[in-house]
Amino acid sequence: MSAAKKVAEAEELVRQAEKSLKTSLLKWVPDYDSAADEYSKAATAFRIAKNFDKSKVYQLKAIECYKNNKSWFHAAKCYEQIVLLSKDTDKLLEIEEYVNKACSLYQQHGSPEAAASALDKAAKLTEQKHPEMALRFYQHAIEVIMIDDSIRQATEYSSKVSRILVKLRRYDEAAKAILKEMDLNQQTESYGQIGRLVVALVLVQLARGDSVEAEKAFKEWGSCCEPEEVSTLQTLLNAFDEEDAEMASRMLATPFIRHMDVEYAILAKNIPLPEGMQLEKKSEDNAGIATNEDEDEGIC
Repeated sequence: MSAAKKVAEAEELVRQAEKSLKTSLLKWVPDYDSAADEYSKAATAFRIAKNFDKSKVYQLKAIECYKNNKSWFHAAKCYEQIVLLSKDTDKLLEIEEYVNKACSLYQQHGSPEAAASALDKAAKLTEQKHPEMALRFYQHAIEVIMIDDSIRQATEYSSKVSRILVKLRRYDEAAKAILKEMDLNQQTESYGQIGRLVVALVLVQLARGDSVEAEKAFKEWGSCCEPEEVSTLQTLLNAFDEEDAEMASRMLATPFIRHMDVEYAILAKNIPLPEGMQLEKKSEDNAGIATNEDEDEGIC
């Protein structure tokens, strides 16, 4: 169907909605339910016709009608449609306002899962260009879903929080977030996942420049790790303790670290190596230069 036909369809639906809202001697109360549905359908038709501004206008009108009818769930759905319109028009910064309104209405309706899902979808739309906004959405989603004691879903959102914090290089917060994620996994007895998070926590502590905390994390949680993880972490921590940059570099490049979630794999590449070996090499190089200078002086 052409855009013109869709616009005509939308305009007819708007007329029907306005008619539904009119009162008369025999109709004392506006028919908010019918008007809301017609406005919502009109908004969808305008969106298909690529008339995004009018689509937003009529989604907002539909929301008001649903609110007047106390249809909180349907009003929240309309706010989610406005979130998608914000994506269509590349106005991602507007998403936060509308997804928070959707979340609030879902909670008012008694649907925490729908509220958390709306935040999750909004986070996925914004994570690439606005990771800090996406972080707030996932943190809010954890708070909402925990009202319903949905530990597994909270664990999934918690994983997103940890990884975005690592991406943003907010390592102090990332370490705390990983510990929280480990606690949630412990509640569901997901010990294999805890082992992988121990590796992530050690990497984050090393990125913070705190090898003491990295070793402390391994000692406390290392029993949850697989043998390969234990061996690699022991060797890695020994390399930092002995300031062996070459060995540390080799351990950070092991296959299972390279195949971790992309944020941790990138983190491993950027961890500052211990400086002992590098300093030793520089000293040897400087000694060599000094010897050459002495020899040159002798020749002169």
